[in-house]
Amino acid sequence: MDTAIIFDLALIGKYDKAGPRYTSYPTAVQFHDGFGEAEYREQALASNASGRPLSLYLHIPFCDTVCFYCACNKIITKNRRHTLPYLEHLHREIALQGALFDRSRPVTQLHWGGGTPTFISADQMRELMRVTGEYFQLLPDDSGEYSIEVDPRETDDGTVGLLRDIGFNRLSLGVQDFDPEVQKAVNRLQSREITLKVMEAARTEGFHSISVDLIYGLPLQTVASFTRTIDDIIAHNPDRISVFNYAHLPDLFKTQRQIDADLLPPPAVKLEILKTVIERLTGAGYVYIGMDHFAKPDDELALAQQSGTLYRNFQGYSTHADCDLIGLGATSIGVVGDSYSQNLKGLEEYYARIAEGRIAVFRGVQLNDDDRLRRAVITTLICHFSLEFSAIERQYSIVFRNYFTLELAELADMQADGLLALSGTGIQVLPPGRLLIRNICMTFDRYLREQKQQRFSKVI
Repeated sequence: MDTAIIFDLALIGKYDKAGPRYTSYPTAVQFHDGFGEAEYREQALASNASGRPLSLYLHIPFCDTVCFYCACNKIITKNRRHTLPYLEHLHREIALQGALFDRSRPVTQLHWGGGTPTFISADQMRELMRVTGEYFQLLPDDSGEYSIEVDPRETDDGTVGLLRDIGFNRLSLGVQDFDPEVQKAVNRLQSREITLKVMEAARTEGFHSISVDLIYGLPLQTVASFTRTIDDIIAHNPDRISVFNYAHLPDLFKTQRQIDADLLPPPAVKLEILKTVIERLTGAGYVYIGMDHFAKPDDELALAQQSGTLYRNFQGYSTHADCDLIGLGATSIGVVGDSYSQNLKGLEEYYARIAEGRIAVFRGVQLNDDDRLRRAVITTLICHFSLEFSAIERQYSIVFRNYFTLELAELADMQADGLLALSGTGIQVLPPGRLLIRNICMTFDRYLREQKQQRFSKVI
């Protein structure tokens, strides 16, 4: 697979509009309260006939301090006792969910996210993994993809070893930027030294993959300052690097109101930062996976993309397209059978539902035939930058050109701009179009076409 990527400023200027990130299709905008506990139970029980493996996502919402840029569902507290009722109810939810799924279905993927999963104590981590293994079939041979998000500020000398000991084999580090002034502006003071110490500990403990998250577009960032961060990260050789675009949406996310908008880099500087990031990372041998993600050529993501098995879900790009994803904890999202579902967001609501012995799902959506078809098209394009009409036609019993007449006519304009190549047999996204893959996918989004006033971040 050709992994080249071309940064074309004129095309980015033309196509840089707001749109979904397509961690799902339909997107969460289409979730509704007509899909609830009963519908979820029906989907879960029916999924057992498939024998598909399982993926578990556990949400730990607590953070010690607030990062001003953050748009995640989190609870800011320094009182560690707040974790006690949460974990008690999470354990109960694990039992409730475990009762719905055949124990014979192995958990090939597991992820703790947040918030800050390492906010909880060592004993609490051990117990949470033990309870999970009591109700689900965790793999004992280190063959699963078991990952955790780590805040280096919430670790000590024993934390990384503990995580490896209880079964994690992949680790994701939140860094964002090493520049002290940028850190101060977003209230995330995290020294370079402590971050690199955690990375080194992960290598020593034998983690299979180390990933680093960065953000461009934060206040006080310059091309020179962010280049220093990128070069420093490259020098320490993580397996994956994600470089996310900061979307300043203070009307939606209250914590972002604490950021001085006058200090944000202007659009031209932000684009130059992105261009430099791409040059530095690809020059260092990293492969552009898509949508902010870069990986070494021998990393699982890159290999899955090469083999045509890469997938995308609510955790981003994934190597496990064959799993049903069970969301556990407040606000978490699952993908089970032909449905998406989300748990209650407020802690008191979540606690009350679990205390009643009920599944905490409060909204979701069941996919129809058109949803499944369009999801396949969008997922294929966003993961592999190409699509064969015949593969979709065989799977969904359609004639692609007849079903998507309007969409193909719109893609002709993108072809004229050099974003993609249309042929009688399929779509090939070209190097200038890979940064704009969201725009290409948006063409196939029926809901976006029908509901123009949705709120999304800019694609670049």
